[in-house]
Amino acid sequence: MITLRQLEFALAVAKYKHFKRAAEECNISQSALSLGIAELEKQLDTQIFERNNKQVLITPIGEEILERAKRIFSEVNDLTTRAQTHQTPLAYPMTIGIIPTIAPFLLPKVLPKLRESYPNVQLSIVEEQTERLIEKVRYGMIDTAIIALPYATDGLLTFEFWQENFLAIFTQKNAENQPKIMDTDTLVNRNLMLLGEGHCLTDHALSVCHLDKNKIKSSFSDASLNTLIQMALSGMGTTLIPEMAVAQIKQQNPDIAAIPLAEPGPHRKLAFITRLNYARVDDVSLLGNAFAEALDQSQ
Repeated sequence: MITLRQLEFALAVAKYKHFKRAAEECNISQSALSLGIAELEKQLDTQIFERNNKQVLITPIGEEILERAKRIFSEVNDLTTRAQTHQTPLAYPMTIGIIPTIAPFLLPKVLPKLRESYPNVQLSIVEEQTERLIEKVRYGMIDTAIIALPYATDGLLTFEFWQENFLAIFTQKNAENQPKIMDTDTLVNRNLMLLGEGHCLTDHALSVCHLDKNKIKSSFSDASLNTLIQMALSGMGTTLIPEMAVAQIKQQNPDIAAIPLAEPGPHRKLAFITRLNYARVDDVSLLGNAFAEALDQSQ
C-alpha cells in the first residue's frame, strides 16, 4: 500500500535532487528515506528516480507520478483542514509563510493584537522568498502566505490588507546634504544598495524607480535587509526600507533619517494568498482583517 509518507519522501527528493537534503527536510535518516523511495517504486513497479554518486534525475514517468503526488498531497491537507471548519475561528493551527523583508517589522505589530482578539490562535511562521512561498501554498505545504504585490499569483486567492511606500535611509549627518524628496537619479548617485535576485523588495524597488538592475552598482544576494541598513548607517550608500519598518529602525538606530521617494505610491501592497479550494478561506480573510486593524492602530 502506497503511503502519504512515501509520497512526501519522493516530493522532497524531487525538490532538492539530493537524498541527504530531502532526508533532512523530512526529519529522517537518509537510509530510511531511501528505503521509503525504494518501497514506493516497488509498489508502483516503476522507477521514479535515476541516481548515482553525483546526481539525481527524474525519469519521464516519474515526472508524471510526482505531479499527481503533489495534487494528492494538497488534497489530503485540504481534507484534514476541511474537517476542522466547525471549530471556533482561528482556533485550529495554521502555518503562515512570510517574506523576510516583511516578517521582522510586521509580526511585532500584529501578533499581540491578534492574540488579544483570538486567544486560541496557533500560528507557525515560515520565512521564505516569494517564489518558494507560492510553491508551498500551491502544494499544500503551508496554509497561507503573506507576500508583496504586484506579483503573479495565478490560480490563487489573494486578500489585500495593507499598502505602503518605500523610503531611502541615511545617517542624520549625511541626510543634511540630501534633498527632501529622493528621485531616481539621486538614488543611483548615492550608491543605492539592494538585495539580490529573488527578493521581491528589490523587484518592486526597481519597478517603482524605473531602474535597470544592471545600473545598480551594489547588490547583495545573500545579505539581509538589516545588513543593508547597517551598511547605509555606516555611510556606504543608501537602501530602501518599507514604511512599516521606519519606527522600529529609528528606535534601534536613532541616528537614522528616512527620506520619501519622488515616485507616487503606494509602492507595494501586502496580501494573504491561499489555494482556491482551501477549506479555511474564512480564517485567512479574518487574518487579513485582523492584521489591517492592528497596523491601523500602530500608526
